[in-house]
Amino acid sequence: MLKKWLSAGILFVLVISLLSSAMAKNDTQQKNSPQNFKTGVDVLLNGKNNILKGKRVGLITNPTGVDGKLNSIVDSMYKSKDFELKALYGPEHGVRGSEQAGSYVEFYIDKKTNLPVYSLYGPTKKPTPEMLKDIDVLVFDIQDVGTRFYTYIYTMAYAMEAAKENNIEFVVLDRPNPLGGEKVEGPILEPKYATFVGLYPIPLRHGMTVGELAKLFNKEFKINADLKVVKMKGWHRWKTYHETPLQWVLPSPNMPTVDTAFVYPGAGLIEGTNVSEGRGTTRPFETIGAPFIDGDDLAKALNDLKLPGVIFRSNSFTPTFSKFANQLCNGVQIHVTDYNSYNSVDTGLAIVKTIHDMYPKDFQFRAENSQGISYFDNLIGNGWVREEIEKGTPLVKIKAKWKVELELFKKVRKNYLLYK
Repeated sequence: MLKKWLSAGILFVLVISLLSSAMAKNDTQQKNSPQNFKTGVDVLLNGKNNILKGKRVGLITNPTGVDGKLNSIVDSMYKSKDFELKALYGPEHGVRGSEQAGSYVEFYIDKKTNLPVYSLYGPTKKPTPEMLKDIDVLVFDIQDVGTRFYTYIYTMAYAMEAAKENNIEFVVLDRPNPLGGEKVEGPILEPKYATFVGLYPIPLRHGMTVGELAKLFNKEFKINADLKVVKMKGWHRWKTYHETPLQWVLPSPNMPTVDTAFVYPGAGLIEGTNVSEGRGTTRPFETIGAPFIDGDDLAKALNDLKLPGVIFRSNSFTPTFSKFANQLCNGVQIHVTDYNSYNSVDTGLAIVKTIHDMYPKDFQFRAENSQGISYFDNLIGNGWVREEIEKGTPLVKIKAKWKVELELFKKVRKNYLLYK
């Protein structure tokens, strides 16, 4: 009799477990369904938000500016009868995303809409009064990747300045931070190292949406634009891009997957060295290497660090362009195994320091300019991290040095968060 009771009890527990799992999965699917999740553009264009009604609109966007059905916001706004789309403005890589990093896109006429397209990357990063002629409101809709040195957020900031200077409204259509909105990592940028790959004193991984950043920029850095943020529906801070119903659209040619975005806050620092960050491969920033590296040795050294949420695999590759074009490189591929525990900045710095320590005769930081600043310094946001790596300082001590300022930023950041 006892055996029967035990068997029945085990069966009951198993059935309850399966039912609970199915219900949880169904609940997650419902929460992530298109009906329960909307980006700012879908909230704007669903007919209930009329902040653009009757106005002449300038649109700052790129291929990521799509609605829930992957329709281009350019086409959707151009067809609208509620307002008039007058001009397009493109960030780095252009409105249609056809240009590689650093390429200047000249003025042209968009073939599909016959609208003028102005470049905000190159000689002019801020819209000029001539570019804003006959514009009542500037709208920004671009997918960010959650990293300080990704330039789109500064295109937004400069456009906000131009809007303020020309008495134009500014509207941000919010999108998720693909890395989620909880984790904040890395040193705060020091003003001396401000460039277009880091304009304001924020950490490398800021944990904010573009709408939240716009509010922070506007008040903390005294832009004071007439700013409105169209919030998303159904996004919560714990959600990474994987936990939304959205399809990934490349924000730039070298950001092909969500995985790329996850490693980017740290792996992007490789750009400040003579090691390939994988440009010219199908896995940029996940693939790291150089001709002078032994991939097996590097993978072992990095795995021995037991960094959370990541495994390194020995890898060989031949970039088609950028560093070591058409040369065999050896190194590692970064495999994120747990997105919640993975610390992207720590991992990137560990890679830089490990290669520096293993190959002292071959590894180099990018050359300093006339002010003694290396491109690595611009990316990390200061000059002392590079110095500490060169002195052999352990990473734990390097991290401790930026902790106080990071905690202060977190307190300021709380004032601008739009989602729980």
